[in-house]
Amino acid sequence: MTMTPTPHRLSRNTRYLTWLISDTSKGLASALFGFAVPLLALIITNDPAQAGVIAGAGMVARLLLTLVGGILADRHRRIVLMLVGSILGIVMAGAFTLLALGGSLTFATLLVIDVLLAARSGLFDVAGESALKEIVPDDAMGRAQAANQGRDAALQLAGGPLGGLLLGVGGWLVGVVMTACHLVAAVTAGLLGRQTRRAGIADTGAEEDADLDAPTTRPNAWREFREGFGWLLSRPDLGGVMLIMTIINLGFNAAITTVVYALQQAGHSELLIGTVSAAIGAVMLIGAVVAPFLVPRIPAGVLMIGGLTVVALCAVVLSFVSAPWAVAVVLGASVLLLPALNAGMMGYFMVATPSRLLGRANSAIGVLAMGAMPLAPLIAGFGLAWAGRQGTILICAALCVLAAALAIGNRALRSLPVESRWAAHAAQYEAD
Repeated sequence: MTMTPTPHRLSRNTRYLTWLISDTSKGLASALFGFAVPLLALIITNDPAQAGVIAGAGMVARLLLTLVGGILADRHRRIVLMLVGSILGIVMAGAFTLLALGGSLTFATLLVIDVLLAARSGLFDVAGESALKEIVPDDAMGRAQAANQGRDAALQLAGGPLGGLLLGVGGWLVGVVMTACHLVAAVTAGLLGRQTRRAGIADTGAEEDADLDAPTTRPNAWREFREGFGWLLSRPDLGGVMLIMTIINLGFNAAITTVVYALQQAGHSELLIGTVSAAIGAVMLIGAVVAPFLVPRIPAGVLMIGGLTVVALCAVVLSFVSAPWAVAVVLGASVLLLPALNAGMMGYFMVATPSRLLGRANSAIGVLAMGAMPLAPLIAGFGLAWAGRQGTILICAALCVLAAALAIGNRALRSLPVESRWAAHAAQYEAD
């Protein structure tokens, strides 16, 4: 008689729960800063274009340093890198708090602190994402990614109103809460490292493949960088969708940024703007609750095509509505399927990628999918000044429609299966 294996229960995985607390604390700090900086820049400069420059510069810094972060995550102990990144977060958030308390927040100081915090994220966040493969087994990765999507939605839900409330008191209070979040992240990262040592489990996946493919020559950053990108782009099941993700991320994020800037310029309060953001987060939370039921039953390719099509349609509708409640409804509808889409794509990616390459592949997929993201705030800022709200959002909608059309025509994307067949589907490309 064959016994059916008992499914791995994430709620009993102490290391995963510790990792989740650390990653969530860091995520809340990032969400608060990401919400506060554009609004602070608008308040200080009263110029959407300058606000766009600040946000765009931070995104460029994060993208460039993510490439280095991927190499670090494959060379060094990933949990130690999580700890170092959180300690640097404490220092930088504390510096932002002091600048705000001293009334020294200007275009220049906001630009510098945004670039530094973004660089910190690029260098160290890849290590935290990659560490998950050593904490959660493959047969639970889809559920873990769905849980992460729920966490992200909860941060979106809380980050907007909390950021608006804190910013209403003063930018310094945003800095205080950010500092506390990074402190929690540091403490739990240290605890995770202790749990890992007690369990006798390697902190990085590089060792498990060392006897197969690990380079025997002296470490070379350029070679390692090319290896990560080369592996990803050689995989039809993964590399082919990167152009699509680049276009949709640019179009959708530029549309959201345009909406935020337009609401602020129309005289709406930070708290109201935060509430609109919370409404989006509430819908994403609903989508995240549903995601664990969709990912095992619906092919990942179908979820992705469906989600992209909905985003494209909603982006077009968004250009014709301007009332805050209507904006919240349309944006909410656009993100309903995103948690299932992201859980399917990232779950399959984590299963398909060898652990020794995971840091570099993670950074490569991030750069390829988000390479055009620094243009989003620039499109929003300069677009509002030159083309107005509707014209700018229509440009963003055209990009979303293009991404959906490319997804429908992509055979590799359409063939991505349900969760239970991920390992077998990925193995056939390894054989090729």
